[in-house]
Amino acid sequence: MASLRRPDLDVGAGTEVVWNRQSTEFVVAADAVSLLMPFVEPWFAASVRRAIPALDPSAAAAARTFVRQELEHQRQHRRFNAVLTARCPRLSRPQERMRRVYGWLARTRSLRFSLAFAAASETIAYSLARWTSDHLAEFLRGADPVVVDLFVWHLAEEVEHKSVAFDAWSALDGSRWRYARAGCLSLVLLGWFTLWSIAVMLHADRRLRLPGTWWRLSRLVLSFTFEAVPTLLVSSMPGHHPDQLTDPAWYQAWLIDFDARQGLRRPA
Repeated sequence: MASLRRPDLDVGAGTEVVWNRQSTEFVVAADAVSLLMPFVEPWFAASVRRAIPALDPSAAAAARTFVRQELEHQRQHRRFNAVLTARCPRLSRPQERMRRVYGWLARTRSLRFSLAFAAASETIAYSLARWTSDHLAEFLRGADPVVVDLFVWHLAEEVEHKSVAFDAWSALDGSRWRYARAGCLSLVLLGWFTLWSIAVMLHADRRLRLPGTWWRLSRLVLSFTFEAVPTLLVSSMPGHHPDQLTDPAWYQAWLIDFDARQGLRRPA
């Protein structure tokens, strides 16, 4: 059962854009994903909230927890993103485009499409959590511990609520074709905006022209693609449910430790 957490993650103004110098490309990729959160997660939360009246009591309770978790994610990432933008002002340009694109989608798409987009995007987020579990060294070697907590907490909760948006979409629509189309769009937008933001940060760090940078970045992108695309394809097949996916067990253990360190802060 997912829990409501309101962690105290005080990312200071002195936090660097590259918060782990031993893994520059990995770190700026994580930063680029963070920049998306204030624009996508409120849309997902609003879509699932609108579906709650159509859900059975158990699914409705899970959906309410999901909504509050998503809104807390975007709140924490918004604070972190403000530090990133202060350090690298040119990030404001891709952020403005994110705001426009996702704002337009949220205003103009139907509830059925919005739920399909949320469900498919949550599958991609789950893929990111599984992929990250195979790249833990990138987080653990000399990284800023507060930023590590921000990202691992978020990914752990993505594993925790992996099926909620999917269940809401299934209850109101269930069109696998709509889900597949929404998933493709979500993946394309994720790739476009993250690569744009990565390029801005690497340029500011004077690393964009280094051959080693492109080699390491290409390996990361291909590695994630081979995790996310097959998972999205499988999830589009009739009869599939996210509960059939195998979770990395260490996330739940990490959350137990995180709760002990933070205290379980429940929103009022």
